[in-house]
Amino acid sequence: MRLDKKKGEKMNMRKVMIILLFFLWVGTQGAEAEEKGTLMVDRFAGGLDTKGIPVGWNLEKEPGSDSKISLGQEKDGHFLRLLSVGDAFGLKKEMSFDIRKYPYLSWKWKAVRLPKGGDIRKRETDDQAGQIYVVFPKFPSMINSRSMGYIWDTQTPVGLAGTSTAYSKMKYVVLQSGPAKLNQWITETRNVYEDYKKFFEEDPPAVGTVLLYINTQHTKSSAECAYADIFFSSSPPKKE
Repeated sequence: MRLDKKKGEKMNMRKVMIILLFFLWVGTQGAEAEEKGTLMVDRFAGGLDTKGIPVGWNLEKEPGSDSKISLGQEKDGHFLRLLSVGDAFGLKKEMSFDIRKYPYLSWKWKAVRLPKGGDIRKRETDDQAGQIYVVFPKFPSMINSRSMGYIWDTQTPVGLAGTSTAYSKMKYVVLQSGPAKLNQWITETRNVYEDYKKFFEEDPPAVGTVLLYINTQHTKSSAECAYADIFFSSSPPKKE
């Protein structure tokens, strides 16, 4: 009986040590992430779920039968690909943090095909291949949330900023335009905190969602865009 008791005590001590070591490791990982000052959105290495959506994301509208969500891999890493044929859809990932702590949003994108005649300035041609939005919920969120967006347009001049033709609380900046850089990975970084203050003229609430979107329903055409390495950071990342 005494031997069994001693064995039990040793096993319990072993379990306690394993649990303590686990929590110590978790704490170290958290400290390392905080030290690096980054908040990862996705590298798209987690695969697709049973619904064909990247793990950790949800659909923002259903894609049409000819449209497609897929993942790919190149020598530099994994990526997400969105193909739109005469429709509009997107993927959203819920997040909750203070944009003041991680003001910089960085990502890579590659436009493969642009919607023919797309122009964000006109409602009837408001189609874009590349769209990434940071959404700031404000009650009531369905009608009062703010969105700060970054666009790859077909013909609108780079640098143009404005308000969405579909939603007055959605602001955007055109970062890329036209076919000159098609099929090239482009790295972008924006200070979302400063952009929000500039365009909404107020301090931002907490971030609620990151949204990737693509649409071609107005021009009745098709478009394709890929994304990789999306993250927020406390300071501008070093240029590659």
